[in-house]
Amino acid sequence: MEFVLVERAIMRVGYVVLYVKDPEGCLEFWTEKVGMVEKGRKHAGDFDIVQIGFADQNFSLELVPLALMADNPHGLDLATPSMAFNVDDLESARAKLVAVGIQATEISDAPGVLSFAFPDNEGRWFAVTK
Repeated sequence: MEFVLVERAIMRVGYVVLYVKDPEGCLEFWTEKVGMVEKGRKHAGDFDIVQIGFADQNFSLELVPLALMADNPHGLDLATPSMAFNVDDLESARAKLVAVGIQATEISDAPGVLSFAFPDNEGRWFAVTK
């Protein structure tokens, strides 16, 4: 019997996306009541996407307005959080996933972040960013 060792891309959990109805209300909840801080903000058209987390931790939540996802091209389940992984080399990470038979989108720039996505065996999509 032959065993094949597939070299895996080094992935780290970067953030978890929460699709929210009331972005400002959620920002207030997580920062003023739970004690997180704003770690970053990106603009996507008329919308702001805000990353929040605890000041002493690298992990964060990304608050994405549901209205921004009105055109949901991949049919994401917006009722559940979506996880994003960080890698140092997007091209290599994508190539390694594709090499083991995992479907992956092309690398794209949206909004201002290079990324690709892949689904698990039950159709849940995950983002990979640099």
